[in-house]
Amino acid sequence: MGKLIVIEGTDGSGKSTQFRLLTEAVAKDGREFQKLVFPQYKEESSALIRMYLGGQFGSSPSDVNAYAASAFYAVDRYASYKKVWGDWYEQGGLVLSDRYTTSNAVHQASKEPEEKRGEFLRWLYEFEYDRLGLPKPDLTIYLDVPTKYTEQLMRSREAATGTTADIHEKDLDYLAVCRETGRFAAKYYGWTVIDCVRDGAMRTIEDIHGEIMARVRACLEE
Repeated sequence: MGKLIVIEGTDGSGKSTQFRLLTEAVAKDGREFQKLVFPQYKEESSALIRMYLGGQFGSSPSDVNAYAASAFYAVDRYASYKKVWGDWYEQGGLVLSDRYTTSNAVHQASKEPEEKRGEFLRWLYEFEYDRLGLPKPDLTIYLDVPTKYTEQLMRSREAATGTTADIHEKDLDYLAVCRETGRFAAKYYGWTVIDCVRDGAMRTIEDIHGEIMARVRACLEE
């Protein structure tokens, strides 16, 4: 089998920017890889995700329970694995992914009572990796940013791109719980956590990227 490296984090943590820099750096190193971005909004397999995020099942994230919402995303990943990158990975190829099963651990586990989150996290990995047969990541890098900073970053992104926040991004209380849950999941699963705020200020994009690349290169040399 190949290697799967995932970048994860709460909304507004700079995942897309860091993922772009990661792919550019790995390409510059001369390594071949396949690049994934989840959800696959342009594919038919994401139909239920688009309906969910668009509020067709309810205007609040809590209107769809953690297990149902997780299934929407899992189906999208399964379709991608079967159609796009499974053969490459199984023949030893490197795969870099912006989000993965890890996003369900952050966003959906937060819907569960605190005492039941561990039970959900156990179910999630069994469902996607054991039952659906999706690969487990060799390295998951989790970008951790306190919610007050992510709110500022998201509003700036919306203004710059002319986009509108989805039902997750509009709910600041939900985002705060997601941050708490993300840290719990990172500890539970053994993810690599990168603290994006230091001494009360956001670290520079270059500084964070440098730490990410050190972790990735170490993984690739294993």
